[in-house]
Amino acid sequence: MRVVVTGATGFVGQQVVKALSDRGDQVVALVRSPGKAAKQFAGVPRVEWLGYTPKAAGDWFSALEGADAVIHLAGEPLANGRWTPQRKQEIYDSRVVGTQQLVQAIAQCQQRPRVLVSTSAIGYYGTSDTETFVETHAAGNDFLAKVCGDWEAAAQGVTELGVRLVILRFGIVLGEQGALAKLLLPFQLYLGGPLGSGQQWFSWIHQQDLVRLILTAVDQVGMQGVYNATAPEPLRMADFCRILAEVMQRPSWLPVPAPVLQLLLGEGADVVLKGQRVLPERTLATGFEFHYPNAKTALTNLLKPRYTEGSR
Repeated sequence: MRVVVTGATGFVGQQVVKALSDRGDQVVALVRSPGKAAKQFAGVPRVEWLGYTPKAAGDWFSALEGADAVIHLAGEPLANGRWTPQRKQEIYDSRVVGTQQLVQAIAQCQQRPRVLVSTSAIGYYGTSDTETFVETHAAGNDFLAKVCGDWEAAAQGVTELGVRLVILRFGIVLGEQGALAKLLLPFQLYLGGPLGSGQQWFSWIHQQDLVRLILTAVDQVGMQGVYNATAPEPLRMADFCRILAEVMQRPSWLPVPAPVLQLLLGEGADVVLKGQRVLPERTLATGFEFHYPNAKTALTNLLKPRYTEGSR
């Protein structure tokens, strides 16, 4: 297939591009910096890099003509700095306005893609210490819920164009980059522990399972609508950190107080201080099988080679 990928140089995007190329698909990577992408994907065959401005029309519109599928991963990272008013506007525009622009580009195609796999996040549900969320739950009412709701609404425009739409609500992605990488340092220094109260829910997914789910959404024509991209066993933060410490052979004893995170991250601290228990009900109903359904297997796969008895 010919697959267009936005956000191709990001943490998840890099892995999606490689997985598509490895199975023989032709990838067109829409990126803000083609030069950076060329270095990142050096040696990866069947990839073409095109400049991409997610909030403006441009030559990239023509890249969608005749594509079999579009995977839309573009969006400003949530954890890069405090959420100032300007930063929140960037987070919103990169997702909502960027998706509106993508739908506009698809509308102009004579031969439209058959499927759009678009990203959202479990922030759609808001936060709760007691409720369990599945795909049919309504949206929450905080900033991230507003972003996710408008983001998904923007993607819905392709359904009127006859394009199959799959929206994946990402949980916290565990991998070499992202949230897990930021959690490792205090544990490496024997200063690790849960963030905040430790009682907030932590709904996560292994990077390999996420990439497999994205490709499944491209291939499986019966998939349509919203699916939670989270492992079937969410955990309280304290339990996740206990398992992380066990795999790393480090203690988990020094909680990071909520005021410290709020001082560093402002409103953005809510991403880790407040959580939600999310189950992939519709995802499992498709027959999708998680290779890493629980945190112990996921963290062992990602970290065990680095944290053996000899490294203590």
